[in-house]
Formats: sequence, structure tokens, C-alpha cells
Amino acid sequence: MDKQLITGSEALIRSLIKEGVDTIFGYPGGAIMPVYDCLYDHRQELNHVLARHEQGATHAAQGFARVSGKVGVCLVTSGPGATNAITGIGDAMLDSTPMVVISGQVTAALLGTDAFQEIDLVSLTQPIAKWCYQIRRAEDIAWAVARAFYIARSGRPGPVVLDFAKNAQIEKVDYKPQTIDFISSYQPVLDLDEEAVCAAAQLINSAKKPLALVGQGVELGEAQTELMEFLEKADIPAGCTLLGLSALPTAHSLNKGMLGMHGNLGPNVKTNECDVLIAIGMRFDDRVTGDLNTYAKQAKIIHFDIDPAEIDKNVKTTVAVIGNCKETLAAVTAQLKKNTHKEWLDSFKASEELEYKSVIDGELYPTDGPITMGEVVDKVSKATHHEAIMATDVGQNQMIAARYFQFTKKRSVVTSGGLGTMGFGLPAAIGAAFGAPGRTVCLFCGDGGLQMTIQELGTILETNIGVKIILLNNSYLGMVRQWQELFFKERYSSTPMKNPNYVAIASAYGIKGRTVHLREELDEAIQEMLQTEGSFLLEVEVIEKGMVYPMTPAGGTVTNMLLGY
Repeated sequence: MDKQLITGSEALIRSLIKEGVDTIFGYPGGAIMPVYDCLYDHRQELNHVLARHEQGATHAAQGFARVSGKVGVCLVTSGPGATNAITGIGDAMLDSTPMVVISGQVTAALLGTDAFQEIDLVSLTQPIAKWCYQIRRAEDIAWAVARAFYIARSGRPGPVVLDFAKNAQIEKVDYKPQTIDFISSYQPVLDLDEEAVCAAAQLINSAKKPLALVGQGVELGEAQTELMEFLEKADIPAGCTLLGLSALPTAHSLNKGMLGMHGNLGPNVKTNECDVLIAIGMRFDDRVTGDLNTYAKQAKIIHFDIDPAEIDKNVKTTVAVIGNCKETLAAVTAQLKKNTHKEWLDSFKASEELEYKSVIDGELYPTDGPITMGEVVDKVSKATHHEAIMATDVGQNQMIAARYFQFTKKRSVVTSGGLGTMGFGLPAAIGAAFGAPGRTVCLFCGDGGLQMTIQELGTILETNIGVKIILLNNSYLGMVRQWQELFFKERYSSTPMKNPNYVAIASAYGIKGRTVHLREELDEAIQEMLQTEGSFLLEVEVIEKGMVYPMTPAGGTVTNMLLGY
């Protein structure tokens, strides 16, 4: 039988389709042009979303992956196209987002000659990716793509980089599809340790004041049901990390709110009162722990995590239960006694009442003065029946949205956690809209972050995708200004911002918009936004020098949260 020779570009496209890819975010250029030419013949099978910048393409792929559970795919050219993708690769690595970035590269014969738009992408990205590989021969394409997707989606997910030499894109190859579900040097999930399961269950059964810390690992492992069964059987209160907020419904009686620097008072303070601390799919980030020398020293620590490298990295563990928490939580739950901790649960009420009186009431229900960020978030959440996807940029808008947006559905948080990337919000929200086409995507952003990737409004124009953009405009780089106010004697160095007419800019991209100046206009404007087909920009002029409280100062202890001036 004659060989069926195809180009390397065609082999790449067929390999992507075999992996279940239906959406690609990217930007063409010379070194990846053969692949884009091939894409032209596969327009019915693959939807290519043309971003306006390669960083935007990576963030869009991240947003797509977060809400869909699929691997996000990004396609860029060499040189500046590749380097523009680095921020998104690093962001995906820190937030465990499955993504495959395919970059064009000069022909193999020119490697190392400083050819036009040559950059050593593999060396640049090895520290911030799960795996990097340079494809120099067409015959390696099927293997490399299959391996890339397996690594990106398995175990603790993350980004993979394929650097695709141009000669390999145009060479002919006898293409044979490949499937990879095993790599001898790579064990994505360790075998369940029954002794650890028993030890964890014994600690929890004997605990008087247990507290669970819920992270994004629950969402990545699709373990939302297992988490709820675990918490309810043992009657354990829980706090959620920023990326784990939608793993447990906000209104669940055992959900005590958000952990971390700007989280809720109760779960933070109680961290230093509990007798057994149960970390589930979270990595004890410094924004959660504060000063490690004062963090949960009284407690025995149980750590559920898929990645052995996280065990004892920041916090010394009493019992480590390693594996996918969908399996490990169920195994421990089977050995738990049905329990109640009424007195312990009731002890959270004092913190909740103090936080409500000191912070929440004034933020959500002000009687006069400028509009607050919190009341905008609260009203949008209620208007969407708490069913929308919350996307954010980074800064005060992010923390306020995380504090006051409520969740009823899983995979509803799209934000930059570990890297804290300003400019993440708009392209990530666009990607989320493609990843969950039946859901409303609400993007909360500040005037600083929006301008960093504002060109992605062009992607909305191109695709007519629907994103509800809520711009909380305070004419400052708000979070930096807050720190300047608290710790730098109100020396507002380079944080006040002179802003453009955002609604006019949106209109130039064919996006309807409205600016709200008065509180009395807010409810009606939110309804107009939600009832408008497609995207909408709702700019709300909020208090200029608003603060996000509570706040644990950097390096402080979780028991000393600032509640205001």
C-alpha cells in the first residue's frame, strides 16, 4: 500500500483534531504561516480566534481551559510572537492551567545563527512550563503533539510549549496518529496510600475544631461532589482560596468565605484556632498564610494534593494524602464518622458579625456618597442569579469581585492568581465565553488593567462574542494606591490616571456601552447590560480612594487583619 504523505502542517492539524481540539487562539506570522495556510482548509473543524496580541491569545486560551476543563491551545509565530506569549505561559504554570502553546520557529538549518526572528523559546520557557520540545522533523509531530496534550492535562495540569521549526511544517511525512497515555519517566498521579488515608480519617474523627482550606485542585479534579460529601459528613467548616471559590457554593452553610490577604475574617482568624487544618488542592501560597512563623502552629496539618512537590514546601504536614482529590477525598470520607461541630461552627459568628458591621455593610449598602465597588459587584451577582462566570483583572477590582460575587456553579472563576497579571481579564473573559457558550461571562476590571490589553476589544468585534464588561473606574491604579496610602504616607507616586472615554472606545469596536455616575442609575444600567445581546461595556465611576478590607499586611499574621482605618 502506498504511503499517504502529507505536510507537517497538515500532520499538526490532524493531531490537534485527534486530541479533541475545536478552538485555537492565535496570531499568524512568517514562521508559522504554513500552519495557518493549512488551517484554511480546516475551517469547519477548527475555529481559529484571531487575538490582537499574542499575550491576549494565551490568556484567552487560559480562560477557555478554566471554564471548559479542556486544554487551551495557542498558536503564534517566532521571535516577538513567541516572547509575547511568555507572560501567559508563566501565568498558566503558576495557576495549573492546561495549555499547549505552539510557536513557529526558523528552519532547523538556521538555528543558532541569530536568523530573523529567531529566539531560543525552549530555553526561555523551560522554567515556567511543564514540558518544552522543539520539533525539527515532520516525522516527530504526531508523537510530540500527543505527548504535549497528555502532559498538559494529566496530573497537576500546566502549560506545554512546542517550538515548531518551519522546515518541519513543510516537509512531507507518512502521518500515523498517535495516542500517549503513559511516559516511563512521568507519573502524574501516585498510587493511593491507604495508611495515609487511615491516618487522615483518624485525625479528622478526633478533631474538635477542624477547618478545611479548599483550593482550585477540587475544580481541576472535578471533585466538587466529593468535597461536599466530605465536609457534610464530618461537619467541617471551610474557607476557599481565590481560585477555589466556585468549588463550593457560596451559600452552603459550611462555606465560611474566602481565605487570604483580603479574604473573610472568620476563616483567616480560625486558621490559628483550629486543631486540625485540612488543605485540599491548595499550595499554602503566601497570600493565604501570611507570616509562616505564626501560621497554624497549634494545628495538625492534613494536606490533600496531587503534586508531591507541594508537600512540606511551605507548611510542615502531619499527614499527606497524595493523589487526585476526587479519589482521595472519597477514600477518606468512607472512613469518617458522621459528626457535628455546632459549638465550633457557632464560634465563626462573632467574626462574621464584626466583619459585616465594620466592612460589608458600608461596602454593599452605602446610604450616600460615591458608588462603591462592592455594591456594583453585589448587584451584578444578584442580577445574574449568582449563576454567571466571574472573570476579573488584577487589583482592587479582583479582590472586591472575589469577596462579593457569589457562586452556584462550578468552574466559575477566571482570574490570575499566582502571577497576578494585569491585563489578564479581557482576553481571558473572551476565552471563557468560547469555553462556556451557554453561560453569562461577567468581567470586572479596573481602568489600569483594561488598558493593558484593550486591543482585545478587536477580538470581540471580529467574533461577536458576548462578554459583559464592568469597568470599576476610580481613576487610580487602585491597589498600588491603597498600599501607598497605608504604608507610604499617601505619597501617590504614578498611580493617579487620566483616562480616555471608554464608552467611545467600545463604540468604535461596535460594542454598546454606558457610563453610570449616580447610584440611582445603577440597577437599570445593569439590566440594560444583561439584556443587550452580545458584549456590553458598563463603566461605573466608583469612589476614587476606596479601600479593600479586611486586609492582612504583607508578611503579617492571619489573626491581625485590618478592618479599616
